[in-house]
Formats: sequence, structure tokens, C-alpha cells
Amino acid sequence: MKIAVPVSKENQIEGHIGNTEFYTVFTISDKKEIEGISTLKSSGGCGCNTDIADNLASDGVTVVLAAGIGGGSTKAFNKSGINVIRGCSGDATETVKLYLTGSIEDKGSSCEKHQSHNHHDDHHSVNQIPEIVSIQKSTHQCGCGHGSGSSCNHN
Repeated sequence: MKIAVPVSKENQIEGHIGNTEFYTVFTISDKKEIEGISTLKSSGGCGCNTDIADNLASDGVTVVLAAGIGGGSTKAFNKSGINVIRGCSGDATETVKLYLTGSIEDKGSSCEKHQSHNHHDDHHSVNQIPEIVSIQKSTHQCGCGHGSGSSCNHN
């Protein structure tokens, strides 16, 4: 089994999966012990508009332990065969150890603004516009942090 965790440089679980630069991938033995640790660079952005779910799945990852993650990203990971445990926080290694003992459970969506898919600007909703590109943080209201130069394609 392999477990991926979106982390900061300090090995803390990143508050929002779209902000992570790296995923730490933990290889777990049959005895539920960490037997290997590797790092995968994030392709940037949320899992809903990148290839990170497929990349992690092709590496054998079956679980992602995340803090803030929206419905689009969760759906992308699930589609790739990866179970997402939401609402995690703290040191990545310690959180994986707690998960292996059964002490960590999915806390449900922790990025509710992504659930509705009703991103609004002053005049339009995404339901009427198939794609929003190059949104500035000052005008993008979903709170996902996509910001300048990135897309927000929560389809």
C-alpha cells in the first residue's frame, strides 16, 4: 500500500491541496509500518485540473491524506482509484502512523466553496461559461487560491 500526503517544506500537511509543491509518498508494509518514503513534485494546482491523481495512481498510491480539498479534486482522485481522507493536519509522518492505527477518519469536505460549482464574478456564473482562465485572486471568489495564470475548471 502507498499513501500520499500533500506537504509543506516542513513536512506539515498543506492546508489546501492546491497549494502544495510536493507529495510525500509513504510505502506501507503488510505489517502496517512505513517501509519507504519518497517525494513527488506536484504539477501545481488542485487535483481537479491537473494530472496529479493519475501520476499518484500510476505510482501505486491508493490513499491520500489531505487537509483542505474540494469536491472536484476528491472526485478526480476517486476516479483514479485513490481514497481521499479529508480534514487531516499536522506532521505528515505522524498522521500516516495514526491513520495506520485506525485513528484517522474522513472528516468530510473541508473546502465547501468547491462543492457548489457556483463560482461567480460580477456578471456571469461558471454554469453559463464553460471555463474561466487567468483569474486574478482579487476577482476569483471561490477561495481555492488558483489565482493569476491558472484555470478553475471545476466540472
